[in-house]
Amino acid sequence: MNRKDFIKAFIGSTFAFKLSDIYASKALGGIPPVFFDGMFTLAPLPYANDALEPHIDKIHHDRHHKAYVDNLNKAIAGTDMEKLSIDQLLSNISKYPVAVRNNGGGHWNHTFFWQIMAANAGDRDAAPMPLGKLSDAIKATFGGFDKMKEEFGKAATTRFGSGWAWLIVTPDKKLKIVSTANQDNPLMDVASDKGTPVLALDVWEHAYYLKYQNKRADYVSAYWNVVNWKKASENFESAMK
Repeated sequence: MNRKDFIKAFIGSTFAFKLSDIYASKALGGIPPVFFDGMFTLAPLPYANDALEPHIDKIHHDRHHKAYVDNLNKAIAGTDMEKLSIDQLLSNISKYPVAVRNNGGGHWNHTFFWQIMAANAGDRDAAPMPLGKLSDAIKATFGGFDKMKEEFGKAATTRFGSGWAWLIVTPDKKLKIVSTANQDNPLMDVASDKGTPVLALDVWEHAYYLKYQNKRADYVSAYWNVVNWKKASENFESAMK
């Protein structure tokens, strides 16, 4: 039975399993699947559409992220790339067209971005500060949470043009703050600083212009109000294994 026939049979069965259990990206920590039968899909937000207001604009997911998904599907349509997961595409992105790099990166980055935030970040589903081993690693690496925020903010505000700021675990299991241009990320084979993301912040103008105009620094400061430190800590501990 080929993969397509298997999925059809699988959906028609009464098994209590989910496609996310099979296809969820490992690097995304087991979130809902980002591809189905060779084509990528836009996963719903893990909270209400306007739950991150007033810090993060509610149209960002439904319009901008959706555009990356649609354009990625167009770029891979009718090719062998339809058979690959998002992780497989990114890990060998230098082999694929620029449209796949830009839109594949945009899709992965935004999917990760939504998962690393939470409404009312101090509630039982999140945490207002880094937790456990991540907290210890931040203190050891940066000298404290405030110092880490300062360095992360610098990476985000000084990224020229469009891009992302990241807190990553490097291949040698160290915390590091880096930034990438456009929709690149540290998982790509073209990345100058490779690693597994723990946190991410989108610093494209489309992420903040409606609320903050050209005041990127204000947007960066607001981001800390919605960071889901519980999820970040899970990302860190997974990357350290």
